[in-house]
Amino acid sequence: MANEDGPRRVVITGASRGIGHATAQLFFQRGWEIITCARGDVPPECGRDPRWTVHVPTDLGDSDSLANFVKEVNAHLDGRPLHALVNNAGVSPKTEFRERLGVLNGDLAAWREVFELNFFAGLKLSRGFGAALHKGKGAIVNITSIAGHYIHPFAGSAYSVSKAALSALTREMAHEFAVLGVRVNAVAPGEIQTEMIQPEYETLIPRIPMNRMGTPRETASTIYFLCSPDAGYVTGSEIWIDGGQHML
Repeated sequence: MANEDGPRRVVITGASRGIGHATAQLFFQRGWEIITCARGDVPPECGRDPRWTVHVPTDLGDSDSLANFVKEVNAHLDGRPLHALVNNAGVSPKTEFRERLGVLNGDLAAWREVFELNFFAGLKLSRGFGAALHKGKGAIVNITSIAGHYIHPFAGSAYSVSKAALSALTREMAHEFAVLGVRVNAVAPGEIQTEMIQPEYETLIPRIPMNRMGTPRETASTIYFLCSPDAGYVTGSEIWIDGGQHML
């Protein structure tokens, strides 16, 4: 999928595994130029191609590291447009015994760390790439969660509240970025089979009408749709990717 400026370009955070990695692979397969970041490097099995042009190991919870990522990407773009930003990176801390961290037992310092990555990083990146997205008449997709709307038995309170805040931010951003010609939406995954899923999550399958967990590829496909011209009149929306779990 190319235009007069060459391939369409997307920035994807948290791209080294799980949903982020599947999303990067899908955009790459469909001809987009891929710009990614994660705390680690791109997995070796992915290889590197001229269209997977930039990967910057980045700690998005650290302001200086995030600012460096924005600087490097904008330097790489060199005035060219950006067509999509996928704010995928996130964290859900647990105790060493994998106990759910709630309101009463969660370290307040950890709450701040969770919000810095799950909420503020997306806000900062959207601002940092605003001009490039304006040039590309692009789209932003925030990765929220079913846990941002319901009490989840395993996701901690800090994670859940940060995702609820990201849902609200999506609406505010959609309103303000519209004047730039930039659409802003969110996807809210339910139980997706990634490295974050532990054996205890199997107990949640009976609560899912489709009676199975989702795949990273299914999530990536919805993200791709929201970034594509096919969703050209969709903004301020949040799409559930949970096999109908939110209905129960």
